[in-house]
Amino acid sequence: MIRILSAVKVSRKISPEPYWYVLPALLLLFVFLLYPTIYTFYLSFFDPDSSSFVGLKNYIYLLTHKEISLVFRNNLLWLTLFTVTAVGMGLFLAVLSDRLRYEPIIKAIIFIPMAISFTAAAVIWRFMYLYRPEGFPQTGLVNAFWVSLGGTPVAWLVNLDVNNFALIAAAVWMWTGFGMIVISAGLKGIPREVLEAARVEGAGEWQLFWHIIQPMLRPILIVVALSLTINALKIFDLVYVMTFGNHDTDVIANRMFKEMFIFANLGRASAIAVILLLFVIPLMVMNIRRFRQGESK
Repeated sequence: MIRILSAVKVSRKISPEPYWYVLPALLLLFVFLLYPTIYTFYLSFFDPDSSSFVGLKNYIYLLTHKEISLVFRNNLLWLTLFTVTAVGMGLFLAVLSDRLRYEPIIKAIIFIPMAISFTAAAVIWRFMYLYRPEGFPQTGLVNAFWVSLGGTPVAWLVNLDVNNFALIAAAVWMWTGFGMIVISAGLKGIPREVLEAARVEGAGEWQLFWHIIQPMLRPILIVVALSLTINALKIFDLVYVMTFGNHDTDVIANRMFKEMFIFANLGRASAIAVILLLFVIPLMVMNIRRFRQGESK
């Protein structure tokens, strides 16, 4: 009995060896993630050249200045319109392609924009939105199509009424494939017996979608929506290349770049980075919880 108890006590001793293997990863996380985050938060309380402490002045400026409020309004538009449209289009295409004969080919075609970098996509869409005055041949595909329908050419990236929507349309074109693939994977997981039983009971296709498919896909739809929301919050490449934030199209990440490298205001740039981080953290936590709930089932 004494030997058994002593063996149990020995087994309970925590060996330090596993921590030596984890230590390099922890050091890398501290150097490249934790330390820059803490230092950015520290710099957000200083003036442009980080020489004088200014307290909450940078945050007050960001929350009260009219130009910055426009930036937050644009990001709110991205959050709502981009997320809803990309998730809706992904769901529609996933359900539709599931019934088509050449499903893999169609999905591959729709997913191709995800293989393109944001910068390359922005260049492509700049050519798509090219504008020439009325009476001249339209070299931009969007204006050429619009003129063929009887409309007048539109300066899509300059016109304040449509330019933000034009940028969001380009992002939706890229991210719809992501939503479609993830939702399609969830759709494949729905038991066919359940769908066939509903059809035998007389359920139509719309009833089938609304009362069976949509509720069973809801956890996946939430995960996709959260992922796209995070991408909408930190959108930068498209806006930077297509408009550089001019003509009332600026967003948080692009404004942070301007404050840092154009206006040389390190304090405000750091404050914007902190605000962006505070927006993203809750969404990341929700996403991680959703993934863990899915794994536990």
